[in-house]
Amino acid sequence: MDDRQRLDRATAGLEPPFAVVDMDALRANAQSMVRRAHGKPIRVASKSIRSRAVLERVLAMDGYAGVMAFTLPEALWLVSHGLRDVLVAYPTVDVPALRALGSDAHARAGITIMVDCPDHLNLIESLHLPRPIRICLDLDAGFVAFAGKFRAGALRSPIRHPDQAARIAADIARRPAMRLVGLMSYEAQIAGVGDRVPGAYGRMLRLVQSRSQRELAVRRGQVVHAVRQAVDLEFVNGGGTGCIERTAAEEAITEVAAGSGFFHPRLFDFYRNFTGRPAAMFALPVVRKPAPGVVTVLGGGYPASGSSGPSRLPYPHLPAGLTYDGNEGAGEVQTPLVGQAAHDLRIGDRVWFRHAKAGELCERFASLHLIEGDRIVDEVPTYRGEGQTFL
Repeated sequence: MDDRQRLDRATAGLEPPFAVVDMDALRANAQSMVRRAHGKPIRVASKSIRSRAVLERVLAMDGYAGVMAFTLPEALWLVSHGLRDVLVAYPTVDVPALRALGSDAHARAGITIMVDCPDHLNLIESLHLPRPIRICLDLDAGFVAFAGKFRAGALRSPIRHPDQAARIAADIARRPAMRLVGLMSYEAQIAGVGDRVPGAYGRMLRLVQSRSQRELAVRRGQVVHAVRQAVDLEFVNGGGTGCIERTAAEEAITEVAAGSGFFHPRLFDFYRNFTGRPAAMFALPVVRKPAPGVVTVLGGGYPASGSSGPSRLPYPHLPAGLTYDGNEGAGEVQTPLVGQAAHDLRIGDRVWFRHAKAGELCERFASLHLIEGDRIVDEVPTYRGEGQTFL
């Protein structure tokens, strides 16, 4: 059987739309990332999975330790259900959640929150929490050149240099409401941008990524050294799916982060240093054949976040050879598809899609059907299926 036949057979008893995770593909992707990490533990980015049951399965695999959450309420919820060592990757100004963290000994032991400026520290201190909470410092990992006129990378922390990091580390050390335990930096311009791009743009992209990696390795090492003069850090986190091996090679790094590599969404097809297997997909039914070479499926308008454009649309994966109609794209209630494969599709057949990104797929479905081979072995809830909508 080819993949389409296998997926159709496994899900023959389901009525689309529905979402699946191919567990054989997920395990192969997870094992590949462990090999790329060269012995350093991988912290699992929950926003790229958004299913507690799948998170638990990944964390049970060798080479994985800890969660990287995206909001403090999410972290509190995960810890309340037994997950441990949860790092909130983005700063929070959620006062009720901070109060809940400060008043819960179990949560305080298992959750670390992110800061990058004195205003974050002042907010925490103003709450007069009964016990100190764990703090991680976020370092800007972007690449800056030509006297600041060129920048690549996510606009995150204002902290870039060792002296800045040392000052805020010393400031944290003077405040009894918090304890600095970690340092994090995310090189989005490398980890999240595929370099398998043809032509002049591809050559320029690879040059920028190479120079960025070298610059960051030196600067990150200097920052870690400066912060360790004031604090004995428990962990230094960096990287992402696209650059696991390069980040793990840095002496200053104690752990790497990864998330998208488990599901291997469409945007992660364009890397030269690794190849993954599509693991998360969703099926939509053919409901119309408005013209020869055209089929229309139900729904499909599930664009990914980020800068808008065709790359953010779901990818018609199976059968191969389908593309969007240029006038309609992926629609809210219907999506026309054109191409040679449309001639052979019948009313009621399925078209299998891959989301452009990873965990955002789970905001559209209440559950994931877990497939092994040509059979469903489990159905597990997404965050949304458990009534949780954190962002």
